[in-house]
Amino acid sequence: MIPPDLLKEVIISFTTLLIILDPFLGVAVFVSLTKKLNPKEKAKEAFTAVIVAFSLLIFFLFIGVKFLTLMGVTLSSFTIAGGLILLIMGVQSVLGIEFSKGSEDKQAAAVIIGTPLLCGPGAITTVILLSQKYGFTPVLIAVVLVTLITWLMLFYSNKISKILGERFLEILSRVLGLVLAAIAIGLIQSGLTEIILSS
Repeated sequence: MIPPDLLKEVIISFTTLLIILDPFLGVAVFVSLTKKLNPKEKAKEAFTAVIVAFSLLIFFLFIGVKFLTLMGVTLSSFTIAGGLILLIMGVQSVLGIEFSKGSEDKQAAAVIIGTPLLCGPGAITTVILLSQKYGFTPVLIAVVLVTLITWLMLFYSNKISKILGERFLEILSRVLGLVLAAIAIGLIQSGLTEIILSS
């Protein structure tokens, strides 16, 4: 049986990462970038995109804090900076500012989806902060679950787009953007509080 505290931490980490990775936006962009590919090529691109995002998340999950220490950056400063990035991302999502769709090169598609669309500064910031708050185990579980769900959504992106419609995906992405902005405000407040208390 999973300990209640671990389950709670996994759920919180999972929800936060799901909002930040925003696979719904990923589906919309993926459909656009891969519209000229056959089903086999789309499946390959979906897998590659998720592997890119997963690898980056795991990398920063385990060595993110050491990297910050090496660069001489305090966690509270990083929290504020990360919160500002997430706030900008949330505002962009709410206002409907679209991710660049200029390239349709099939090799570029997976990289663009993997990073920065799925695993950008916001996601990297989040895994580092979550690992500091809850430890590695719940965040690792959350990363695996989120990337698995994201892969499934990209793999079945055409069907999802047809069933839900592009309009619904756009509305859902904007709602998630509003939630993301709220999370960002909390991070900024937390970082500022730590700096004030430590001064």
